[in-house]
Amino acid sequence: MKKREFIARRIAQEFDNGAVINLGFGMPTASANYMSEDIDVILQTENGGLMFGPAPQKGEHNSELANAGGEPITMRPGGSAFDLATSFCIIRGGHVDVTVLGALEVDEHGNIANWKIPGKFVPGMGGGMDLLVGAKRVVAALAHVDKNGNSKILKDCNLPLSAAGAVDRIITDKGVFDVTDDGLVLIEIAPNVELDEVKEVTEADFVVSEDLTEIQV
Repeated sequence: MKKREFIARRIAQEFDNGAVINLGFGMPTASANYMSEDIDVILQTENGGLMFGPAPQKGEHNSELANAGGEPITMRPGGSAFDLATSFCIIRGGHVDVTVLGALEVDEHGNIANWKIPGKFVPGMGGGMDLLVGAKRVVAALAHVDKNGNSKILKDCNLPLSAAGAVDRIITDKGVFDVTDDGLVLIEIAPNVELDEVKEVTEADFVVSEDLTEIQV
């Protein structure tokens, strides 16, 4: 299984019945394709939609319906599409239970950088900052290391922050960490990954949960 699919499948396990869940573009939005049929959630997309579902089959998409990344989506019964202003009323009004966002870096303090690399053009910060402070719970999803093998789970973020102390959980291709007042706690580890490997590719300090389990996707 490819890394991005693995992370997306694990993200889908964060969905609880009745929750309003915002999915950022990339691996978070891909997680909608792996929702359990037993879970009834309200997926919210930043650009204006509630109760969207998996990606449509090829040739069956509605050009007027898309997720935060501009990808086609389906709508579940009772779903609705609306303007950006209404969407941000939901976000800023504290009505989002969980947001799952991609990240360039996260650190052991729960800080997250996910919008800018100095010297590179970006179109803007989008709604990430609003979601990070407006959602009741924040999950960051990212590859554990960059293309050069450097850790993206740091002691302190190097890139400009999107929000400080906002992240509650980190999901990577190596494991799942909870962010606590005492630092990071590794609660799940990926199949066929040894604990020493996780330690080797993680700059941040972390402790291992006594109830450490293997990620099941």
